Amino acid sequence: MAVGTESSTIFIHVVISLSLLLFTSKIFAELFHRIKLPIVLGELLAGMIIGPYALGGLIVFDGEPLVDLDETIKHIGELAAIVILFVAGLEITPREFLKGGVSAFTIGALGVIIPFFAGFMIFTLYGLELLQILLIATALTATSIAISIQVLTSLGKMQSKEARLILGAAIVDDILAIAVLSVVLTMVQTGNTTPDVIDISILILKILGLFAALLIGSILIVPRILHRERLWKSRGSIEGITTAIFFGGAGIAAIVGLSPIVGAFAIGMAVASTRLIKQVEEYVHKLQIIFAPLFFAIIGAQVDLRGVNIEVLSIAGILVAVAILTKLLGCGLPSWIFLKDKTKSMRVGIGMVSRGEVGLIVAGVGASSGVLSGDIYTAIIIMVAATTIITPIWLKKSYQKELA
Repeated sequence: MAVGTESSTIFIHVVISLSLLLFTSKIFAELFHRIKLPIVLGELLAGMIIGPYALGGLIVFDGEPLVDLDETIKHIGELAAIVILFVAGLEITPREFLKGGVSAFTIGALGVIIPFFAGFMIFTLYGLELLQILLIATALTATSIAISIQVLTSLGKMQSKEARLILGAAIVDDILAIAVLSVVLTMVQTGNTTPDVIDISILILKILGLFAALLIGSILIVPRILHRERLWKSRGSIEGITTAIFFGGAGIAAIVGLSPIVGAFAIGMAVASTRLIKQVEEYVHKLQIIFAPLFFAIIGAQVDLRGVNIEVLSIAGILVAVAILTKLLGCGLPSWIFLKDKTKSMRVGIGMVSRGEVGLIVAGVGASSGVLSGDIYTAIIIMVAATTIITPIWLKKSYQKELA
C-alpha cells in the first residue's frame, strides 16, 4: 500500500471512530438524562458498546475494526482530559486552593498511601510475584477526577466545600500517584525491586516542587498576558490565547514529568483570578460540550471484557472492594476532621473512588513488559471500569435529599 493511501486510510478511520463515539455518547447521554441517571455513565456505556471490543469490532474497515482505538484517538482523549481539568481549575482561585492546602494534601496523600499499601499487603497474601503486586498496588492509587467533576457540575455543586476538597485532594493525589508510578515503572524496567528510600523521597519532593513552580509561574504570568486588553481587539482573541496557554501549560507539565492535566488545572486556577473569568468560562463550557463526552466514550471503549473467567472475576472483585474501601477510609474518614460533617466527608470519599488513566497505563505497561499475566491485566481493566461506573451513580445518590 502506498504511503499516501495508508495515511488517508488512517485519517478516515480516526474521523469515523470519532464520529461514532461522539454520536453514540450524546444519544446515551440523552437517554440517561431522561431516566435520571448521571449522563457521564451513559457516555461511558456508549463507549463500551460502540468500542472495538463490542459492536465497533463487528464491522471491519480495511482490515481493522470500524471503531479503532489507535494512538491518535487515545491522544484526543488525553486532550479532552486537559480541557476538563482546565474547566475544573476555573472553579477555584489559587488563594482558595492554598487555603485548603493542609486538608487537600492530607487527604490526597492518604488517598495514595492507603490504597497502595492495602493492595500490596492483600495481594502478597494472594501469593503473586512482587512486581505484579507493585503494579496492582500502583493501579489502585490515582483518582480519575474528571468523572466526579462532571457529576458535581451537572448537579450545580462545584462551589460546595466538599467539591473544593475533592478537587484539591485529587490534584495532590494525582501528583503523588505519578511519583509512585515513576518509581514502580523504573523497578519493572530495571528489575530492581529494592530501590533506595532516599532516591524515592527526592523524587516525590521534586515532583511536588515542580507543581509548586508551575502554579506560581502560572499565577504570575497568565494574568499579565490576558489583561493586555489593548492587544486583544479582534473577535475570539482572548479565547484563543487562553486555549493556547492551557494547552501550553499541559505541555510544560508533561515535559517536566508531571501529568498534563495537572498543568491545565494550574492554568485554570490562574485564569480564575483574572477579571476575564466570565468570558473564558462561557467559551470553555461550550468547548467541553464536545470534549467531555468524547473523553468518557474513549475511556469506555478501552474496556475489553472478552477475557473474563472465574479467576479474573475473583481477582477483579477483590480489586474493586479494595479500591472502594481504601478511598472511603483514606479520603472520606480524614475529611470528617476538616469538614466536621459526616455526609460531606462521605461525599469526598465517594468522589475519590473512580480510577482511570493511571490504572489503564499500569495495566498497559505491565502487559507489554510481560510482568502482568493476562488474568491480572483484565482484572485491573474491570476494576477501572467498575469504579468509573459506580462513582457517578453513588455521588449523585448522595445528593438526592438536597436535590429533592
